[in-house]
Amino acid sequence: MTDTIHPPPATTATTTATATATATANNTTTTTATNDASRRQPQSSSSPSSASELASQQISLRAALRQFPDFPIPGIDFLDILPLFSDHQRHTSLIRALELQVLAMNHGVKPDLIVGLDARGFLFGPSLALRLGAGFAPVRKQGKLPGPTETAKFEKEYGADGFEIQKDAVKKGQTVLVVDDIIATGGSAAAAGQLVQQLGGNLMGYLFILEIDFLKGRDKLNAPVYTLLREDFKTGN
Repeated sequence: MTDTIHPPPATTATTTATATATATANNTTTTTATNDASRRQPQSSSSPSSASELASQQISLRAALRQFPDFPIPGIDFLDILPLFSDHQRHTSLIRALELQVLAMNHGVKPDLIVGLDARGFLFGPSLALRLGAGFAPVRKQGKLPGPTETAKFEKEYGADGFEIQKDAVKKGQTVLVVDDIIATGGSAAAAGQLVQQLGGNLMGYLFILEIDFLKGRDKLNAPVYTLLREDFKTGN
């Protein structure tokens, strides 16, 4: 996904309710109630020390985010994650926090492969894969990858779009984690998960840095969804 643009409010300014990270043995990210338990953010299986470290990292990373009003057009608020990458210490903290989140996801089970979405999933997907001892494979827009590819379509506000992955990128039975910078409507992430399953991969779940809750994108996803820095964007009436 290539943008982190927030929709304009209906009548009052959009506010961001930042959840306070707590050091507990439970998952440090907030659960969104849905009818399908597989779309909930499951409880963490991490140790208290790991949970405490993750909570500390989340607080410092969240503080580094920048918000720009009226960008790219008036009435739009833009949440910028690039400061997480521009400083070496913050970048290191981000990859460590993502690693801890993955280890807490499934009783310490690591993925065999990380699939990153075009384009910001490429910013941290390969580094996270190295930390976890996993491979990395990109999902790109149609026409960007050489050789035989698998294709999945998804709907965007202006019409249909498509993602591709190389046919040999996912081996049958591999455990795969899909990553991107932000989940909004969930269409692109769902297409990436579909590609993994079309190639015979075992979809472990989805991991995002940020989530726009009110768009309910996680409702479209058929595997556990985890967000590192959970944000609630609320529009007043």
